[in-house]
Amino acid sequence: MSIKFNVIIQKEENWYVAKCIDNSVASQGKTIEEAMVNLKEALELFMQNEKPIKPKEIFVTTLEVAI
Repeated sequence: MSIKFNVIIQKEENWYVAKCIDNSVASQGKTIEEAMVNLKEALELFMQNEKPIKPKEIFVTTLEVAI
């Protein structure tokens, strides 16, 4: 069984931080690809003790606000 999770990746200084927004599991790596591989491993370990759930569909966009 496989599940698609919603993930956000942010660059923080010399690292990329990948965070699953469905359950707050996070990992990091020196590249985006490394961060994603590390997050996948973390999610697999996390899900060993969790009941599988289907993540909600999420839409991400930007919004310009005058300040």
